[in-house]
Amino acid sequence: MATTSEYGVLGVRDLDFTLDRRPPAADLADLIERHWLVSWELPPGRTASVTLLPHPCVNLVLDGGRLAISGVGRDRFTYAYRDTGRVFGVKFRPGAFLPFLGTALSEITGSVLPAERLWGPPASALAARLTATARVEELIALVEEFLRERWPPYDPQVEYVGRIVATLLHDRTISRVDDVAERFDIGPRTLQRLFARYVGVSPKWVLRRYRLHEAAALLAQEQHRPWAEAAVDLGYSDQSHFIRDFTAAIGITPAGYAAACRRREAPVTV
Repeated sequence: MATTSEYGVLGVRDLDFTLDRRPPAADLADLIERHWLVSWELPPGRTASVTLLPHPCVNLVLDGGRLAISGVGRDRFTYAYRDTGRVFGVKFRPGAFLPFLGTALSEITGSVLPAERLWGPPASALAARLTATARVEELIALVEEFLRERWPPYDPQVEYVGRIVATLLHDRTISRVDDVAERFDIGPRTLQRLFARYVGVSPKWVLRRYRLHEAAALLAQEQHRPWAEAAVDLGYSDQSHFIRDFTAAIGITPAGYAAACRRREAPVTV
């Protein structure tokens, strides 16, 4: 079952890049959500940018010949690109990178670490091989071989956390952390500690982020739909709460976002 949404890319005015998502091999799917490749080819001298609202996931990212471990990002961020290039990544399921890291994910939240810090010189060798590889299928094969050789022992807590995260993503009746605690018969404080260790952010943050991904997508795709109606559909009973959350995460009010999408002059979600 999916533990992250397909949303999260904001601020796209035109499709200057291609996003290719691929599933992992079946034997790796317990810990890996998907592989992804962003590529672009711009005219000489032209620059573009894309703004992303991150998922509660760790990514292994090859960018500019360097391999890095990107912890969960709390805030939206903008990536600028020009000329011709690509970025390749492995998105781990929420909570699933802890067995590789061996320490609480909260320690790398908001951080980007050289992969060599975890895996030493072999990470540099992998980066070189990936950089010299053209086809996405070969990129995936190389990184999966590397991860298989370093596959961690089974941790039942990863599966448990995954079930909780999937519930936050798919179950619209869940609107509060207390709902999650009751559903899984776990104390709220224990749940908070579990998420700090395995996910790197709180369950409230995950729930809010997934709902805001959906909200941005709804307002972009159904631009004339009243945003207050979308808020109710997403489980917000308090409109002021929705406005506050949306504006803080996206950087523009729901009404302003919908209007900008209609004009195609500002954020659109894909």
